[in-house]
Amino acid sequence: MNDQHDHGALGDAEYAEFMELAAEEGFDVEDVEGALQEAGHGPLPVLAVVGRPNVGKSTLVNRIIGRREAVVEDKPGVTRDRVTYEAEWAGRRFKVVDTGGWEQDVLGIDAAVAAQAEYAIESADAVVFVVDAKVGATDTDEAVVRLLRRAGKPVVLCANKVDGLSGESDAASLWSLGLGLPHPVSSLHGRGTGDMLDAVLEALPEAPAQTFGAAIGGPRRIALIGRPNVGKSSLLNKVAKEDRVVVNELAGTTRDPVDELIQLGGVTWKFVDTAGIRKKVHLQQGADYYASLRTAAAVEKAEVAVILIDSTETISVQDQRIITMAVEAGRAVVIAYNKWDELDEERRYYLEREIETEMQQVAWAPRVNVSALTGRHMEKLVPAIETALAGWETRVPTGRLNAFLGEVVAAHPHPIRGGKQPRILFGTQAGSKPPRFVLFASGFLEHGYRRFIERRLREEFGFEGTPIHLSVRVREKRGAQYKKKK
Repeated sequence: MNDQHDHGALGDAEYAEFMELAAEEGFDVEDVEGALQEAGHGPLPVLAVVGRPNVGKSTLVNRIIGRREAVVEDKPGVTRDRVTYEAEWAGRRFKVVDTGGWEQDVLGIDAAVAAQAEYAIESADAVVFVVDAKVGATDTDEAVVRLLRRAGKPVVLCANKVDGLSGESDAASLWSLGLGLPHPVSSLHGRGTGDMLDAVLEALPEAPAQTFGAAIGGPRRIALIGRPNVGKSSLLNKVAKEDRVVVNELAGTTRDPVDELIQLGGVTWKFVDTAGIRKKVHLQQGADYYASLRTAAAVEKAEVAVILIDSTETISVQDQRIITMAVEAGRAVVIAYNKWDELDEERRYYLEREIETEMQQVAWAPRVNVSALTGRHMEKLVPAIETALAGWETRVPTGRLNAFLGEVVAAHPHPIRGGKQPRILFGTQAGSKPPRFVLFASGFLEHGYRRFIERRLREEFGFEGTPIHLSVRVREKRGAQYKKKK
């Protein structure tokens, strides 16, 4: 198992042969090994950052990921495109789920905090609980502590807004929460974040507990995602051939996720629930934000995302955000156009034009036209899911890949730029689920050429229904003080 981790997806013999090739071409061995490890990782562990509004969650997330990306505006209902980011600390990579940057009066503050914490905790391997050390522990903080205890996930307590020694005693008072050592931090100035991140690495597993379909007979996991009212609940009920209780409402605001085990095409599948959560609460400004948090939680737990699109309406920005979320998470993708039976000729014509222009980023995904209401074409769903999973798991042996790359480069060399012509020297597939390739080149490869290589990889090897990750390492010139990396 260790070898697999060290060499990405390469076996011992293949790895030895590959490293010989790299040395011949003048690549630094450590650099090549680093590239393989980086590209060969499986799913990354997930860290959720939770806490009540205005304790500095988004500022902390920006500090963790090392750039200002998370929304830090205090306005209620700030629209959020993304809630998941990749981060690295002490050579280990992980994902961060940000739940900051919003405030919701519709529910009342306690219920709103509990709701956003639930969605994030559900998909997380560990949690950073942020408390304002200047204010101290509030009733809302106590409510989140109860939620965390129930979830049973490892928790790192962050006492934020400790800007100097005088604030240390404020932080110490948070021992009373019963979550262990409070880490005094100033997310604004970066004070103490290193020590806190060391504690985070101890809390996070090396790899997430989720082993994708590895358990013998373990059902494959499907997330049914799409914008609100697109027909997710109806589809789930139609697929299950009965009305299921999609949501398990317990007392108060807590919610247990319901994963549906459903027989389809003679196989048991696990549908990760994203439908019908909190039907009774009509969230207004925060609705988009809740939807994206919920979708992120479901996608993190799944292997394949079935993205439902309402074919009677124009493909929206929100549809595209959801698609991007699934692609960036590296999940297999199937696109299901719902309400197909309601289309007239004119709408069908315009929809096809929209698909051509708006859905280019997932032109490789299997497509099914369904009706959740009538059950039309439901039998096509399983073959599409199986196709996507097969593409997601495909691995191309290094020898075959390099023969293919040699042919492509000879037939279509990279354009000459600045008097130089960069060349792909060799490459390997360092991982699957999704397929991850590392190409080693003599110079920087332009984005357009990378896209061309991806397109040719798909034509040659299939990869239907899966995103492909391509990273490029450039051979460092002797004496050069820099390395060009993707």
